[in-house]
Amino acid sequence: MGYVSAVPVPQPRTRTAAAPGAAVSRRSLAAGLLLGAAGATVVLLASGQTWAEGRAAVVGGSLPLTADGQDVTGLPAALAVVGLAALVAVFAVRGGGRLVVAGLLALSGLGAALSAGLGASDSSALDEKAAQATGDTSATVQALAHTAWPYVTAAGGLLILLAGLLALRYGRLWPSMSGRYERDGTPRPRRAASRAPDPDRPEDLWKALDRGEDPTR
Repeated sequence: MGYVSAVPVPQPRTRTAAAPGAAVSRRSLAAGLLLGAAGATVVLLASGQTWAEGRAAVVGGSLPLTADGQDVTGLPAALAVVGLAALVAVFAVRGGGRLVVAGLLALSGLGAALSAGLGASDSSALDEKAAQATGDTSATVQALAHTAWPYVTAAGGLLILLAGLLALRYGRLWPSMSGRYERDGTPRPRRAASRAPDPDRPEDLWKALDRGEDPTR
């Protein structure tokens, strides 16, 4: 009669695949941060470039005039700053608050793109400069030309919008700030009590003095 061994036979270990949700969380988080930061940078830089050029008629000739994005509209740059703040705030809140902040991030990108697109054909900023240069309030700019920078600004706004949409879709999977910054009333682990200094070890006595303890206790 054979005997059945009670010793379990070791089985080869198989490597478990990473959870799909964790991979999606990492990819969407990286994409959201990259798109949001890149979009805000593009908007802020492109808003400072020349958007429109023209000439104002003056005595003896014409005066060249230029208008940058801030002259035309300051809205894209302001919304880019709001988008950056919302991108950071996404990690400071949870639940419904995260959805609200993600929505603000998406709306700031949409607003920046729309306002930049509307400013691409605007001539009021140059007309105002022409009136100031000539002293004639009815003067208008001549030989008006627009650059591609408003469209670059609008593209940056769309990047912020995409970051907001990613936050709305996958934000619930993204991590939050470390718990040590929260004040939820939960008890924090207490530090272990330091051991009493050994009188035969001078370094222990010095360390106790540095901690403000009485080494003679």
